[in-house]
Amino acid sequence: MKNCSRLIFLALFLCALQSNAQMKVPLVGVATSRTNDSLLHAAGYDYIEENVQKLLSPAIPEDTFRLHLAQLQKMQCKVQACNVFFPGEIRLTGNNVNEQQVLTYVDGVMARAKRAGIGVVVLGSGGSRRLPENYNKDTATLQFINLCRKMAVVAGKYDCVIAIENLNSTETNFVNTLAEADAIVTAVKHPNFKLTADIYHMLKEHESPDVIKKASKHLVHCHIAEREKRTAPGSTGNDVAPYIAALASIRYTGRISLECRWENMATQGKPTLDYMRNQIKMAYKQ
Repeated sequence: MKNCSRLIFLALFLCALQSNAQMKVPLVGVATSRTNDSLLHAAGYDYIEENVQKLLSPAIPEDTFRLHLAQLQKMQCKVQACNVFFPGEIRLTGNNVNEQQVLTYVDGVMARAKRAGIGVVVLGSGGSRRLPENYNKDTATLQFINLCRKMAVVAGKYDCVIAIENLNSTETNFVNTLAEADAIVTAVKHPNFKLTADIYHMLKEHESPDVIKKASKHLVHCHIAEREKRTAPGSTGNDVAPYIAALASIRYTGRISLECRWENMATQGKPTLDYMRNQIKMAYKQ
């Protein structure tokens, strides 16, 4: 009888383990205004990725920020990440970089991110990191790595991660591939400076999904959209599918934010989420 009980317990335990393993798939959210909370919650999304300039910027008055915090508490589809880190006038490369200005700004954003419960801030900011004309790329790379390392130290004070993303060459002229972004993260070598894989930008630069596998050690966040018109995944084809398969191959279980152009979010939101969940289900063999 005791042996039978043990076997039943073991079987139930193994079933529970299998069930938990199946649940470990990426969260799917949308990079959009938090005013879309109700719509996205009703569609079944996991989270919202907001804009630093609209939520966390030090330029926002403190009383207004407190109102933002109160709104965040009431949201059903919580804000879990932010993008658009730097305003264009703050330079990250070139002769006009004001390091103290950059680090003071980062400190202000990170302090507010901690208060808002946001653990990931995406570093795209193509205008801020754009190289000035005729500026030496190797010089800029060393300058940028040194600055990012100092930014990471600030982020570490607030238990937040800065996640640099690749941006295609029509948007900036510096760090245009995931491989280049991963090299920056490798050089910075700090636990609070990691990687966002932007699949739309990978598609624009014809970058292989295999790069995701090579960058797996640093990957903490993803953006996604179709290549041609930055449409929502599944709108015109399956060009994002190989990249989701690459995420599955490294057992990525972080967030995937739809950073796309919507014709009508209210009507497209649910079908797009269904497409994403189906792709994830197939790739992760759920």
